[in-house]
Amino acid sequence: ATSAVIRARGGGFEPFGGFICSASHNPGGITEDFGIKYNCENGGPAPEKATDIMVAQTAKISEFYICEQVPCVDLSKPAIYTVGDRIIEVFDSVEDHLSVLQSCFDFGEIKSLLAMPDFSFCYDSMCGVQGPYATKILEKELGGKPGSCTNAIPREDFGGPSSPWHGHADPNLTYAVELVATMGLNKEGQKISTPKPPPVFGAAADGDADRNMIMGSQFFVSPSDSLAMIVANAHCIPQFKGGLKGCARSMPTSGALDIVAKKKGYPCFEVPTGWKFFGNLMDSGTEYFPDGKTYTPFICGEESFGTGADHVREKDGMWAVLAWLQILAVKSKEAGKLVTPQDVAEAHWKEYGRNYYARYDYEGVDKPKAEEMMKVMADKEGALVGQELGGMKVKTNDMFQYTDPVDGSVSKNQGIRFIFEDGSRIIFRLSGTGVAGATVRLYLEKYVAPGGDLGMHAFDVVKPLAAVAMELSKLAEYTGRNEPSVIT
Repeated sequence: ATSAVIRARGGGFEPFGGFICSASHNPGGITEDFGIKYNCENGGPAPEKATDIMVAQTAKISEFYICEQVPCVDLSKPAIYTVGDRIIEVFDSVEDHLSVLQSCFDFGEIKSLLAMPDFSFCYDSMCGVQGPYATKILEKELGGKPGSCTNAIPREDFGGPSSPWHGHADPNLTYAVELVATMGLNKEGQKISTPKPPPVFGAAADGDADRNMIMGSQFFVSPSDSLAMIVANAHCIPQFKGGLKGCARSMPTSGALDIVAKKKGYPCFEVPTGWKFFGNLMDSGTEYFPDGKTYTPFICGEESFGTGADHVREKDGMWAVLAWLQILAVKSKEAGKLVTPQDVAEAHWKEYGRNYYARYDYEGVDKPKAEEMMKVMADKEGALVGQELGGMKVKTNDMFQYTDPVDGSVSKNQGIRFIFEDGSRIIFRLSGTGVAGATVRLYLEKYVAPGGDLGMHAFDVVKPLAAVAMELSKLAEYTGRNEPSVIT
């Protein structure tokens, strides 16, 4: 929404940037996480070349001034205030984002889907900032049943320790416990009984609303699959009526997108983790990069529950939800009956095959030990090619490095990759967004072609890969952990 404000408010591109005060997907509140993000004049996260200058500047600060007589500003309603020679405008936070989204989707068509007698949904904002957007867009604009948007009142601590998710507003099977149970699954993604039939469609947002989780009745759509399925069905979305010119995924995200892009003929890019790495691709062909190729219209995403397009320069949880609703609306209209997320997923796998996928997070581990583990694996780059591990032959083992196709910049040390000849992958990364200490993220992927068994449980399929990964990394020896903190 902040990106939409920067890009669309007034005549468009009137602000030169914006600050976002956020705990993101981590627990928030006075005793928990708090962060400041800066989005540049294009609406996107500040790139490394900008943040490096900011960090250098902080080391030069020798004094700062405080103005103690600035009056309190009422943020509860739209108004304009004048303070000295400065103007402060308070505006409805939803209006600019809503306007941008209305240009992307057919709200009338989605409204018809929500009005179908056998359609129902639940959108859990987990007491984050998405609540007002969800109720305004899904219930008021699109006519969804009142009360379908749950935990929609924002809280400074995202509900705090007493909430079912303990203030950890992270939309995944582990933390979005209310939604997951409502949809008829447990944290392992296995079916459970429910007191009443689960809704047809479910979704959740994180604390600052850029992440999303998509579910069906007793059915979980992995973020990697969600991205691939949106791209495969982009023709259903008015925003892409002229066709896609590009798509991208973060390196740890499954290769499901690559398979779709190859069949559709779309340029597809593998970038480091971090939304800022999609920015240049989305700005290709604009005044920032007018001389190279143009890759927009463009869709991109990450396995960490982030999905978006070039309508803004951030991952956009509400956009992803509306993209799914648009696809369901079009397919239901064509079929003459309600089409569910599971229907879309199963049809996709029959055509493209299935990338069974899981991520293991080992949170709060000793950082020096984790760094040592990563270095030992990095030092073996290329040495394992041709060897057989767990019945799979190693095709590539390296430290991922990315050369930006738009500006030529190089990003090194972006994660350890073990890629096998059958398409399976084992990825290791150290994350800087964990709640304490270091977080080791282990990504596991096993591809099964369209003619194979497409109905297995993903977590079961990748377990043999996990055993190989533990042996390759000696993770238990370095961290003392035999089991992950979270599996998604």
